[in-house]
Amino acid sequence: MVFADAAFAGYAPEARAAAVAAAAAHLDARHVLLPDTAVGGGDLGRRLAVMLGDRAAGDVRRIAKDRIVRRGGGGRSDFEMAPPRILLVANEAADPVVDDRYEARAVDVTPYEAAPRIEDGGLAATDPNAVPLAEADFIVSAGNGIADWEAFHTAAAALGATEGGSRVVCDAGLLPRFRQVGASGTLVEPRCYLALGIAGAPQHLQGIQRCERVVAVNTDLYADMVKRADLSIIHDAQEVMPALARLAREKRHGA
Repeated sequence: MVFADAAFAGYAPEARAAAVAAAAAHLDARHVLLPDTAVGGGDLGRRLAVMLGDRAAGDVRRIAKDRIVRRGGGGRSDFEMAPPRILLVANEAADPVVDDRYEARAVDVTPYEAAPRIEDGGLAATDPNAVPLAEADFIVSAGNGIADWEAFHTAAAALGATEGGSRVVCDAGLLPRFRQVGASGTLVEPRCYLALGIAGAPQHLQGIQRCERVVAVNTDLYADMVKRADLSIIHDAQEVMPALARLAREKRHGA
């Protein structure tokens, strides 16, 4: 769906849920599939389920005609069940569509009414480093491949990201312990995780399993972090960091 009306501007979850409910009723949809993301689909799907008096299945990994498999038990077990109407689908459930083309046609939806109980007060500036790692939306993380720490802090600030680090970095005292990402540190699930000079130890990779997107910057094409990443830049992080900071500043100032 495209939420183009002014009623959907800013944070308007109730209006969006009401619009999806109206579209589902108009199309007589048996199921509604949404991405199970930290912001957007997951919140919208759960609100929609309450609005429809139904329930939502989260972290759905596989979908068949009359059965689904969802992750549960704190992420340790898979459960097979009959599909409820609202399905919140994990990224791993389907491969990206690349070559196929589909047509989407606009349909008229019966007007809906939703008395808002939430008023969007707008965006408030906050220090990204005041956000706990477990709650951060964007994390820039440093590994043993980082030598220029001033450039790292500058890049993270320019990108508006929360700083993180590998165990090696925190053991060396280059970042405080509460910045450590991994099974022996903090398990994170940001929308974007930028790994600078991190080889990808098993315990670190365990800590970023639920990240929506991982970007790796590394000189080693065969590093485990590069294998894990959705996008990799095979280059020295010392040169990439100032370039990222410069691009972020140019975009912010409309250059």
